[in-house]
Amino acid sequence: MSRALWPLGAALSAVIALAVPCAQAAPHIPAYITAAVEDSARPAEDKQRDELRKPAATLAFAGVKPGEHVAELIPGGGYYTRLLSKVVGPSGKVYTLAPPPRPNARPGAPNMMETAKKIAADPAFSNVTVLPLSFGQNAPDTGFGLPEQVDLFWTSQNYHDLHNIPTLDIATFNKRVFDSLKPGGTYFVLDHAAAAGAGASQTQTLHRIDPATVKQEVEAAGFKYVGSSSLLHNPADTHEKRIFDPSIRGHTDQFILKFRKPG
Repeated sequence: MSRALWPLGAALSAVIALAVPCAQAAPHIPAYITAAVEDSARPAEDKQRDELRKPAATLAFAGVKPGEHVAELIPGGGYYTRLLSKVVGPSGKVYTLAPPPRPNARPGAPNMMETAKKIAADPAFSNVTVLPLSFGQNAPDTGFGLPEQVDLFWTSQNYHDLHNIPTLDIATFNKRVFDSLKPGGTYFVLDHAAAAGAGASQTQTLHRIDPATVKQEVEAAGFKYVGSSSLLHNPADTHEKRIFDPSIRGHTDQFILKFRKPG
């Protein structure tokens, strides 16, 4: 770069550094995480997804450890419910916050609550407790119902959907997460990336969100930003398609952000 252009380049670099969270190096994988991923109690269909989802490195980056108590928001099919259960082990606890079926759900639609209950009923995952998650009519009722403060609050591929709930105020939600954690606890957010500058404008259309927006929202609740990981970054994703589009489904560009409650 010429001396004449250097000030401009430096200024642009500073702007980018402020807008995009710095990615951290791939973490060391502890033996207890390797054992959790390889555990024979995990369904074969979950293990088939491991190559794309990179659970060992993701869990290591989150820093979850044996004996910890974890709250998992909206567990989906239980992919991470089972993994978190195995990592924290018999002295740990996983509270999975599952919403009831929607009244207008299509016939045969997955029932997240029933799936979570089946996992909790399996002796292999006996440290899982299912709590009903409700977003009530009187905003901003988030209905965590946790019996204690936890070490880790985990949400994967669903933070963007919080913006699609009319009765929910995102600032109050993140403050509830803050209050649900022990001092020094971790707030872990993994989601589908929108294009830089898109903010929360595509949460309903493309089911994506700008990581810079998530960072801003979470920090506003009092959290301290720890870092990000590029483990699930896909530069081939143009951020222009819905995450369910067959050409990109399972291969979306995803971001991982980690925050800590001071204390």
